[in-house]
Amino acid sequence: MCAGNTIRMDFAFHIYNKHCSDGATLALEKLLFHNAQIRKNVKKEGACTDITEKSPVIVCIGSDLAIGDSLGPIVGSMLKYKTQGLGVFIYGTLTAPVTAKEIKYVRTFLKETHPDRQIIAVDAAIGAEGDIGLLRLTDSPLYPGAGANKKLGAVGDVSVMGIVAEKSVANYGLLNNTRLNLVYTMSEKLSDALASLLWNRQTNTQAN
Repeated sequence: MCAGNTIRMDFAFHIYNKHCSDGATLALEKLLFHNAQIRKNVKKEGACTDITEKSPVIVCIGSDLAIGDSLGPIVGSMLKYKTQGLGVFIYGTLTAPVTAKEIKYVRTFLKETHPDRQIIAVDAAIGAEGDIGLLRLTDSPLYPGAGANKKLGAVGDVSVMGIVAEKSVANYGLLNNTRLNLVYTMSEKLSDALASLLWNRQTNTQAN
């Protein structure tokens, strides 16, 4: 993010709430708008480039080598299917995953390739036991690997984290004790929300 002292926005939806996908779509619209306003305010001081009304770029982070870490690639693959014909940019799928260790290179690539787009970063996360099944959306960057105490840097303008396991001392729960049903259901809900967002952006752009 470019701004310093700004009000942060965040939302949370449980995947078994029937309004989860619709709520997440609306939340993402609000977060993108809020982020764009921050960018415009800072741009007045010459600090940031302008953010257009184009569709955001989606970056889904994770690996298919562990169920708990596969949320991102599964979302990316589902989203590719649900947005066929839109011409949107989605990085990180089951066939071509974007892992946490590649964030440094991805960040540079996004800056050079999509300087006029907002970035939505998606990743699995660990949290309190009562938070498992929550989708957390915020207008701040994502820090992949933070749950495993890895400092890999930030990516994205808006972040979406799916809480898939309880945080433990060794953090093994994220990798070994996560049910595929949870990750798959979460991926369906999140990909529906993101697909709606992208289709809405396309419709609004054509209308204007």
